[in-house]
Amino acid sequence: MSEQKFDIVVLGGGSGGYAAALRAVQLGFTVGLVEKGKLGGTCLHRGCIPTKALLHSAEVADVSRESSKYGVNTTFEGIDIQAVTAYRQGIVASKFKGLQGLIKARGITVIEGEGRLISPTTVQVGDDTIVGKNVILATGSYSRSLPGLELGGRVITSEQALELDFIPKKVAVLGGGVIGVEFASVWKSFGAEVTVIEALPHLVPNEEESISKQLERAFRKRGIDYKLGIRFQGVTQDEKGVVVTLENGDTVEAELLLVAVGRGAATAGLGFEEVGITVDRGFVITNERLATNVPGVYAVGDIVPGLQLAHRSFQQGIFVAEELAGLNPVLVEDVNIPKVTYCDPEIASVGYTEAKAANKFGADQVTSYEYSLGGNGKSSILGTTGSVKVVRVKDGPVVGVHMIGGRVGELIGEGQLIVNWEAYPEEIAPLIHAHPTQNEALGEAFLALAGKPLHAM
Repeated sequence: MSEQKFDIVVLGGGSGGYAAALRAVQLGFTVGLVEKGKLGGTCLHRGCIPTKALLHSAEVADVSRESSKYGVNTTFEGIDIQAVTAYRQGIVASKFKGLQGLIKARGITVIEGEGRLISPTTVQVGDDTIVGKNVILATGSYSRSLPGLELGGRVITSEQALELDFIPKKVAVLGGGVIGVEFASVWKSFGAEVTVIEALPHLVPNEEESISKQLERAFRKRGIDYKLGIRFQGVTQDEKGVVVTLENGDTVEAELLLVAVGRGAATAGLGFEEVGITVDRGFVITNERLATNVPGVYAVGDIVPGLQLAHRSFQQGIFVAEELAGLNPVLVEDVNIPKVTYCDPEIASVGYTEAKAANKFGADQVTSYEYSLGGNGKSSILGTTGSVKVVRVKDGPVVGVHMIGGRVGELIGEGQLIVNWEAYPEEIAPLIHAHPTQNEALGEAFLALAGKPLHAM
């Protein structure tokens, strides 16, 4: 047995954990980073990065099918799934190598193995004890299922979906949230028939309702089927495929069922509750400054209730490192964290939906404007439709930006600055948006809200 001592011990080397470690060493702390798998966690190896690589392959497939309308003659000969896999794995391998180099260059000690919290200052890894003045819990999340829905065989999660070495002819997707619509989009582009099953009344139900409705229209146009407002009842499977039964008696037959009903916190069996940390349904409960109820122990990322996004994890990891250094970092509420869904068309949002803004500020105190990308030159060139919707408090700041259309994820940076800096449309209106860009659509929406529309009615 050996004992290693650090200023900070971080349990988990995913987005939240490694960000905390990187910022902490910048601030002069010594850091021990415990990771049982690969540095980078879900985001790099099983989530954000590999799924976006698949989505790019899907986009290239669609562009090559439709290239003649741009005056370019190509022949689409199908998807080579082995080559797609090699491309995806190459991206991940290169990012992983870069991250390993960065962690090593910064002088962070990586302890490989499964860590378990045995006291407020101690993590046990095998026979070794890793002691820190502070401990940051960053153990991440896993693909969860529904009660009574057993995973296995032809009932798969996003992890298995990523690794498939064939393109299914027909797929059912349980869950119309981010993961569900992204995989539905990929498989449709690859040539599969897809049906999405969502118990709530809309796809991407956490988004602005008008955005959800536009996605539904776009999916219908693409030939992606969906069943909304109907709950899942059960699934049977054999060597040929699955039969999904819904509560209204409908059935959906497919080769595979992707279960995309959200992610649970990966905290079971890690000693958190034994040490006295408050855990609720697997999630670690913290105050707004990410401290648990046990002094000196903090939690970041997907195990903290709220949005499960890699960039939220990065921000929280940096936040805790700065908090421990006494820098009093600024809080960013979940509502003001940008969200992007990378299906086709893309969705990007930050801040309050119109309905939630009305609840918070009063219905008579909120106004909005929706600008169609049909009036945007660059969007027409790219062949995309969609809209930008901006929500403001009357005579007050912009509190929400909601977008749908090809590549709108790249526009959310400006949206989050405006919302988080509580900018007024009148302040933004004089600023110039380059022409022709999709970014102009944001500019047009702010001009309209400021009472001086240019290309808008």
